[in-house]
Amino acid sequence: MDTLKCLTAMAACTLLATAASAQSAKDIVGPSPLVAIENEPLPRLIVDPPLAEPLSRGLVFIQYRTENLRVVPVFGKGALDVSPRIGHVHITVDDAPWHFVDATGQTIIVVGLKPGPHKVLVELADPTHRVIASETVSFTLPGQAP
Repeated sequence: MDTLKCLTAMAACTLLATAASAQSAKDIVGPSPLVAIENEPLPRLIVDPPLAEPLSRGLVFIQYRTENLRVVPVFGKGALDVSPRIGHVHITVDDAPWHFVDATGQTIIVVGLKPGPHKVLVELADPTHRVIASETVSFTLPGQAP
């Protein structure tokens, strides 16, 4: 009988410990896109400087992340009502009169720049292309070794 009580107590402790440390799907992937979130916090854009090793070879790799907004390829006025928010980024190199759009959420890659100072403007935009937040990254592309 004592063995049975001991095994029961161990099973209960294991169950409690597992439940206390388990994370829900919401903890891992975030809120469900099917249920509106009241009082959503404002989206944030965090942009890192270019990665040093590729930059030394003339390649610009810029990592970024967003908070309170998922970067996905969904556009149009109807997508403004999706919760949690969705959007994409606009990327402008060296004050060019045009920008390109990225909706993958992956590292920004820029190639073909000449050695010297450059800047990349990263704008977080809603599905209708309205800019919500932006950051500019300035860097110098080194000259090529002879």
